[in-house]
Amino acid sequence: MRVGLDGYPLSEPLTGVGHYTLELARALARNFPSDQFELVSPKPFAGTLVEDYTLPNLSFVKAKSSSVRGRWWSVGLPLYARKASFDLFHGTNYELPLWNNRRSVLTIHDLSTLLFPELHRRPLSRRARLRLPLAAKMATAIVTPTEVVKREVCERLKVKPQKVTAIHEAPRNFFQPASSDESAKTRKRLGVEDDFLLFVGTLEPRKNLLTLLKAFAQILRETQMRPQLVIAGGAGWLMTQTESFIESTGITDRLLFTGYLQDEELRALYSSCRAFIYPSLYEGFGLPPLEAMACGAPVIASRIGASQEVLRDAALLIDPLDSESLTRAIVDFLTDDKRSKESRARGLEHAAKFSWDKAARSTYQVYERTVAMRK
Repeated sequence: MRVGLDGYPLSEPLTGVGHYTLELARALARNFPSDQFELVSPKPFAGTLVEDYTLPNLSFVKAKSSSVRGRWWSVGLPLYARKASFDLFHGTNYELPLWNNRRSVLTIHDLSTLLFPELHRRPLSRRARLRLPLAAKMATAIVTPTEVVKREVCERLKVKPQKVTAIHEAPRNFFQPASSDESAKTRKRLGVEDDFLLFVGTLEPRKNLLTLLKAFAQILRETQMRPQLVIAGGAGWLMTQTESFIESTGITDRLLFTGYLQDEELRALYSSCRAFIYPSLYEGFGLPPLEAMACGAPVIASRIGASQEVLRDAALLIDPLDSESLTRAIVDFLTDDKRSKESRARGLEHAAKFSWDKAARSTYQVYERTVAMRK
């Protein structure tokens, strides 16, 4: 089988969809060595991805696109796909070639742009409203990261359930407990104190940083505890209210914004935080809590559909809009060492149940059914 995959998410520093694309492609190539997998992008791949991750049956192709600049999905990719003679194309990031689309698999990670357009920049919401229903209709098969998103896709996009397969993602193998020395050196270099709480995610309204900040401010105001709150993630959008809250409460000296961190830095912080906190309003899957668990962090997350399905009882789940409930959960972890230790052990055991090899084998089964279909 010759499979083309959307390599566009790998043209920038990797975040959620980029990690999904790379880990899935590598696991597919490892598990199915007699098949060919090709990541295709109109832009150069980020960093040293090509040198670091190329396998005998996995190639990274920067397609010529200068003549079709700005028209990758409508012209450049369809032309390339026809020339490459793929048995199928996997759109790993909501998009598919707009023609010459004989057999295709589409990954829909979540429907946040449709369900919560007010939490996104208008151009992105508008594009999703126009393009996502079309892509879902064009796709031969659809993959979602959870059963929750599968139900949303079927209901909102009017897709038949038999067309959609839910396949859980996984933390990368790199995320394992770091040594005390490694963690200490990283914390010192970044300016992170020994007693700290951790949040990881793009700074956007959906991640609900405001509720965490309210809970954190309450801890500083009403208790004698003075932990540092480390906020790791790239700058996002629509964060004016959050910025105003920080200025008005005077908690700036207990906050550390690190910006985007490398994997080695994340692992060190996951491994040594007092608690990892992820109060997101909506997720399709939510990889950071599982990454944190894989490194031994106690996890507090939102009681929302995807988190309940993925994290189960391995995390302490709270109402994402109830800052006082979050305050109590954080204080519990800061003051109850036994509970914290039990949570760390439970998280490590739970995270080990997920793997990219499992995800790849399930995805390959979707490919086989797709190739067997006639479009």
